[in-house]
Amino acid sequence: MSNQFQEQDQDQQKIDFKLWKEIFRYTIPMKRKMIILGILMVLVAVIDVVFTYMNKIAVDHFVQQGTIEGLEVFAFVYFVLIVALSTSVFGFISVAGKIETGVIYAIRKQGFKRLQELSFSYYDNKAVGWLMARMTSDIVRLGEIISWGTVDLVWGFTKMTAIVVVMLFLNWKLALISLTVTPFLAITSLYFQKKILKEYRKVRKINSKITGSFNEGITGAKTTKVLVREERNLDDFSELTGGMRGSSIRAAIFSSLFLPTVLAFGSIGTGLALWFGGIEVAGGAVSYGTLVAFISFTILFFEPIREMARVFAEFQSAHASAERVMSMINTEPEIKDQQQVILKYGDAFEPKRDNWPEIKGDITFRNVSFHYNAEEPILEDFNLEIKAGETIALVGETGSGKSTIVNLACRFYEPTGGEILIDGVEYRQGSQLWLQSNIGYVLQSPHLFSGTIKDNIRYGKLDASEMDIIRAAKLVNAHDFIMKLKDGYDSEVGDGGGLLSSGEKQLISFARAVLANPRIFVLDEATSSIDTETEQIIQKAIQKVLKGRTSFIVAHRLSTIRSADRILVIRKGKIQEIGKHEELMKQKGYYYRLYTNQFMEEEGKKVLGAK
Repeated sequence: MSNQFQEQDQDQQKIDFKLWKEIFRYTIPMKRKMIILGILMVLVAVIDVVFTYMNKIAVDHFVQQGTIEGLEVFAFVYFVLIVALSTSVFGFISVAGKIETGVIYAIRKQGFKRLQELSFSYYDNKAVGWLMARMTSDIVRLGEIISWGTVDLVWGFTKMTAIVVVMLFLNWKLALISLTVTPFLAITSLYFQKKILKEYRKVRKINSKITGSFNEGITGAKTTKVLVREERNLDDFSELTGGMRGSSIRAAIFSSLFLPTVLAFGSIGTGLALWFGGIEVAGGAVSYGTLVAFISFTILFFEPIREMARVFAEFQSAHASAERVMSMINTEPEIKDQQQVILKYGDAFEPKRDNWPEIKGDITFRNVSFHYNAEEPILEDFNLEIKAGETIALVGETGSGKSTIVNLACRFYEPTGGEILIDGVEYRQGSQLWLQSNIGYVLQSPHLFSGTIKDNIRYGKLDASEMDIIRAAKLVNAHDFIMKLKDGYDSEVGDGGGLLSSGEKQLISFARAVLANPRIFVLDEATSSIDTETEQIIQKAIQKVLKGRTSFIVAHRLSTIRSADRILVIRKGKIQEIGKHEELMKQKGYYYRLYTNQFMEEEGKKVLGAK
């Protein structure tokens, strides 16, 4: 993908300010809060400097002159400053917390929206853990740095500026002498920036892999135990965490060296102020209060630098997170509607359903070519004409192109050559949502969401009534088993449908697909992983459901497709044989051999089972 923020392209050593400009756009809805936060931080910084200047006044007026005249006014001003500082601190903590939460919410919302828009091809090579790391820890880090990082940067910059102004006002020569260490500090900062950023990039990359490893370890726990892979998996995980530990330690070392370096330069600046200021005081050119103020100011000047150095180290880590989050958000869907199509039919989030034409179900593949990898074509000049209401079965070896044909018809992928027509019109002239809203898709391994059976069936049509749900369940012969459950349609299915059998999950997913009343139906190996009894129940349901609908059946068990209008034998992306079951059996070709072998195998199992 040609995305400037893709992970594999993240080798630049400089901070990308365009990237941060893009991220700070998420604060635009909170512009008022950001302005208030900035004002509060400026106020806190100025009050800090005023406190130090008040000490100069106290030394020169009250201590050196030995008088308490004006002490009441001095005390009152000091009290007002304390109240103002306390109020400002309370205010900025409250506002910064709201900004942090708002930014995290806004970025996550945009990220989730983009994940809904992205094409199937994006998920083909992205692990769940890879995506989860971006949606969780990476985005939280961005929220923290935008809110609290802004707090420290505005406070630090304002305080340093105010200190320089006051120091120049008091004694410009002494001020310049005290600040001579600043250029050396800037050079050191640039050096550490490069080192820290490099290590934090490694940390964030490995963190995604670790999250993915956690996900695979949990979802594949049963397989791990069956294959006795515990020790090997632990070794692999230890290798990952060891790599992250090494990069984290190096990043921590550079960060820990950075702060003492800043402290050392600060001490040198304070020493210069004390040395030359002491000479000036001895010569009567500078008051004792001014020297005290200069020493305090040099210490104060490097205090925000220390804080900004800490923020800077965190900023390096957050920059790596920013690159990774924006690589996801800025990824353009591989399949998207043209602008004129969106204007007419709407998009996935704002559909214009009144403009959608009704689908009859005629589907035409015209000289279609397709590849996932340019060097390994799946289909070349593929042609197929399907009439509305026709049931097409696809059989063939694994990798022959059966599922690819179905996925192209559903526009989950698009042809790399040729065109596909729906009711005589090239399907890219209609919206993706229009087509896919008219498709019912039942997978080999159905996914159920946590919740009740009723919630899962309604997932295909959120405005469906309870009667609609029951009608759909009855149509696919799922009603009887549902009513035998303790809570009926309100029974919990568990995480991923874990409380139900494979057959029961398949029936619910079938009801979910039927509820939307699709014009095109797809059964992709829908009966290959269930028992014979449930298969017979689904077979009876299929005959009722598919009637009058254009349908594709990708089948492993050939006994399930005998009633199909046409059976296509696909080999290496080509139609090798085509016809009804009886016609293909008479030809005694590939389908005949496949069916005969499978039939004999199943009969053999029945005999063995009977014995």
